[in-house]
Amino acid sequence: MKQNFDVKGGPQIGRENLPKLRAELAKLGLDGFYVPHEDEYQNEYLPDANERLAWISGFTGSFGSALVMSDMAAIFIDGRYTIQAADQTDNDLFVRVPVPDPGPFGWLGSQDFASKTIGYDPALMTPNDVELIEKAAKKAGASIQAVELNPIDVAWVDRPPQPQAPVRAHAIEYSGQASDEKRAIIADALQEAGADAVVITAPASLAWLFNIRGGDVACSPLPLGRAILRADASASLYLDPAKETPGLREHLGNQVTLAPMDDLEADLGALKGQKVSLDPALASAWFFQKLDAAGAEIIRAQDPVLLPKACKNATEIGGTAAAHRRDGAAVTRFLHWLDTDAQSGTYTEIDAALKLLDFRSVDASMKDMSFETISGAGPNGALPHYRVSSASNRTLAPGSLYLVDSGGQYPDGTTDITRTVTIGTPSEDMKRHYTLVLKGHIAMDRVRFPEGTTGTHIDVLARHALWMAGLDYDHGTGHGVGVYLGVHEGPQRIAKVWNSTPLMPGMIVSNEPGFYKEGAYGIRIENLQYVTPAEPIEGGDRPMFGFECITFAPLARGLIDVALLTQDERDWVDDYHQRVLAEIGDLVDGDVADWLQAACAAL
Repeated sequence: MKQNFDVKGGPQIGRENLPKLRAELAKLGLDGFYVPHEDEYQNEYLPDANERLAWISGFTGSFGSALVMSDMAAIFIDGRYTIQAADQTDNDLFVRVPVPDPGPFGWLGSQDFASKTIGYDPALMTPNDVELIEKAAKKAGASIQAVELNPIDVAWVDRPPQPQAPVRAHAIEYSGQASDEKRAIIADALQEAGADAVVITAPASLAWLFNIRGGDVACSPLPLGRAILRADASASLYLDPAKETPGLREHLGNQVTLAPMDDLEADLGALKGQKVSLDPALASAWFFQKLDAAGAEIIRAQDPVLLPKACKNATEIGGTAAAHRRDGAAVTRFLHWLDTDAQSGTYTEIDAALKLLDFRSVDASMKDMSFETISGAGPNGALPHYRVSSASNRTLAPGSLYLVDSGGQYPDGTTDITRTVTIGTPSEDMKRHYTLVLKGHIAMDRVRFPEGTTGTHIDVLARHALWMAGLDYDHGTGHGVGVYLGVHEGPQRIAKVWNSTPLMPGMIVSNEPGFYKEGAYGIRIENLQYVTPAEPIEGGDRPMFGFECITFAPLARGLIDVALLTQDERDWVDDYHQRVLAEIGDLVDGDVADWLQAACAAL
């Protein structure tokens, strides 16, 4: 495994490729074309072959979209990528529009595109988004038109091939539940909903349901494929035949038919007259069009795999906790290095990222990183989703902060941890901001909440101390995490934006408030935790849920302004550090063990 530091994005990409796309649009009689970041699988992290937004704009972030017209173009990005988009896109070619307000559809609806025709690829957009762009185009005086063949794919003559990573069985010692049991549970849910079948389009749902793993998506063990699951628990699994490995058919069992992807369209057509469940938030409009044409009755409903996958069983929780202990030991060795050798001011962001990968790679069970390491020194740390490259690489200089957000993929769990440390002596502002972030992190760890509470209800707790200081951050507070699956997983989320899914036992979420001072430094503290019934509260009249932390590595004691903490918060820091010692103390030795004892000393 290795991290690529030669980021291919940049303003020159748009200058080279926009004319090629516009030439194809002219051939199709189109005045514009909408380009989402997502691919046919609605992936967040994409195979190189599906990086269409990056190909036309030079922007390499994991979220965004663009609208390319014959005489102008707009790119839509959220607060995480404001600075990155400014660096990577040509200001003369692209208008940069913030998300969510006005966002792509709000902006489109405010334009005067009278009599213009805007194309879209139905394989890349959900029906929800197609409805939104259609309404927005109508407001602008324009119309939309689906394309059979994406014009970017035509213009992209040196496009990389689609991935063909092997698909293998995922052992029950890690999954905790056999695939046939999972299929039976989902089949029962289909029967209750009055559906004859469900089309599974999300790679993570596919991997969980059939207990398989692949490698088609960077940093995620996901197989790109599709499935049709019927109400009798039988299924058809569609994969590129080149991905099949010995023993896969035996693992799947007699109730599962393994078929090539080329069979999918015909099999959708065979669902005529049947009630078919399909998730309009995950499945592309292409599926809806094909099932409509086949005469199937579509039931628009959430992917029935999402909730069972999100609520981890005891085996998955135990495995994830074990993976985090090993991972925490590797991170602790790295933090020791940062606090000793790296204080010299001679190492760079790339040096640090490689050093962390070396420490993790000592564990032979590690399969990959869970995402490209965010290794940000000084002002680069102020970019929440910064990706270090050879061009942006900075030195970890004395008097600066260094932020590192990273994770590993292990067969028993997926990790994600962020720590912020000081190189040299921190300023008083650095300590104050770090402590305000820490206060939010503590509040999110300690919260108790009743059944039915969503992440949106509690998000304010992580921001309260920052808000009282007139500060905030422009990303969510917590995302779901899979078990040897994607590091970002729904349907649960902790964020300002409304999320309707209650936090339920077994759900793993991150706890990652932050603060970013543009041009100076960034601060984020992230642990993973899972929802569990809380201890009864004296005098309370109803049961409560809480969070159990599973990430263990020391915090930056030198950045904590103890005067800003309450006694309860000080006790939390001391208790957490004692747990760090208990969980990973016996996994490190020598100088690292001595350093860990000091790093976990009571405030």
